[in-house]
Amino acid sequence: MTRVAARAAALLALALITLAFLGPFLWVLLASVQPEASLAAKPTLSFSLDNFRAVLTWDTIILPLINSIVISGATAVLTVLVAGLAAYPLSRYQLRYRRHFMLSLLFTTGLPVTAILVPVYAMFFRFNLYGSVPAMVLFLTASSLPFSIWMMKNFMDGVPVNLEEAAWVDGAGWLRSLTAVVGPLMAPGIAVVAIFVFVGQWGNFFAPFVLLDTPEKQPAAVTVYTFFSQYGQVAYGQLAAFSILYTAPAVFLYVAVNKYLASSFSFAGSVKG
Repeated sequence: MTRVAARAAALLALALITLAFLGPFLWVLLASVQPEASLAAKPTLSFSLDNFRAVLTWDTIILPLINSIVISGATAVLTVLVAGLAAYPLSRYQLRYRRHFMLSLLFTTGLPVTAILVPVYAMFFRFNLYGSVPAMVLFLTASSLPFSIWMMKNFMDGVPVNLEEAAWVDGAGWLRSLTAVVGPLMAPGIAVVAIFVFVGQWGNFFAPFVLLDTPEKQPAAVTVYTFFSQYGQVAYGQLAAFSILYTAPAVFLYVAVNKYLASSFSFAGSVKG
């Protein structure tokens, strides 16, 4: 009887947690199709697409989404390239201070980016970089590197060294073996790092808000702020519609690569064995 009660309590707790997570999503779905949506969205038979029509404009959603794709994509690509080059010697060579370097990387992952934005903001002004999208991409790449190097190194450790040794016998250098042997075998790990960085920068609000000077350069994460007026009024229906369109690319990316990641991990495991 005690086991049945414990199982029922566990199921009830899981149901409450599920409802707590589904509640905001249900509110977004309902508010996005209600003409006069409020903070307390209620089920109704009065549905309309006016909220989507209001936000589907160039300045409101299209240009910010393009900016988000450019900033997040460029940051992900640069982070993967630099993290791969940095993780290779950490994984393959017996460096003297490798443990200290890895612990330093682990420590820096716990530092919030907001803690260094004030000196970064001053540096951007000092070197006339304020409002520069490439400069901000470099900053976002630098802030994403510590954890990305840590993950990339762990994925690289799973690739057998004897496969590289065979390439070295054939005359391949370290760069050739990295791109032709290690890279394809750890493609799932590279994809994980890229998605992790892309999604992280997709939702980054504070750094673009501080470092970019005009709305034409700001990503969609900053555009959300425009739905809140200075008098405390919120366009809940348009905000909900914008939120659905804003999250769609990240969800699509995850769904698109999910099957590939599963099959690639299985392939990598079979090669290693």
